[in-house]
Amino acid sequence: MGVEWSKGILFLREAAARMRFRRENTAINTVGIMCDFVCTRSSFVAQKKLYGYLKARMGTRYPSMFEDDVFVESINIAKLHVFAACLSDLTVHAVARVASGGALEGEEARTLALHCHEAGLADNGDVLPDAGTVEAWRSAFVKRIADVHWQNAALAADCFTESPKALFKWAPIADELKRYDREIVENSIRFAFGEVTRSFRERAELPELAQDWRAQSVT
Repeated sequence: MGVEWSKGILFLREAAARMRFRRENTAINTVGIMCDFVCTRSSFVAQKKLYGYLKARMGTRYPSMFEDDVFVESINIAKLHVFAACLSDLTVHAVARVASGGALEGEEARTLALHCHEAGLADNGDVLPDAGTVEAWRSAFVKRIADVHWQNAALAADCFTESPKALFKWAPIADELKRYDREIVENSIRFAFGEVTRSFRERAELPELAQDWRAQSVT
């Protein structure tokens, strides 16, 4: 198993160790805090739902599968693709909320989204896959936000479109076993983001976040 994917397992453990957010109630009032929130929660949801799906599908065989290097490598590949999709979804949601509550204009919101997405990638730069894959994630995100109506996105429930698809696609489970799982699996990750978005809604100080981003943009 390569060094890169071994580091990937460490990434998951570190992400879990940073997840004290159930007890966290401090304000999200700077762009830096918001980016950290988006990154860590994306890591947590990716890990929780991928491992939860694998455990549910494999049952008692689940622990022994981690003795198989090929399977572990497949998990690491899946984990990073699901993380990238979670990062995309949660970035769009968080920025849409800031744009709506802080009256950010379209271009301001777009550049904030790019900043937040890039911060999430950079925060895990030592465990991400090859540069071509990461660049494909960037390109897909740029394309995704090109025509986003941020005010509408803040009110809609369709920001979380990429992570359900990624979880179902990348989970290392045989296709014949997946065939009846799509709806349950995709809904499970949407449900997991419900707690995250509630926390953001309760803690985010939207006008302050917009003001902080504008201050950074003019410096």
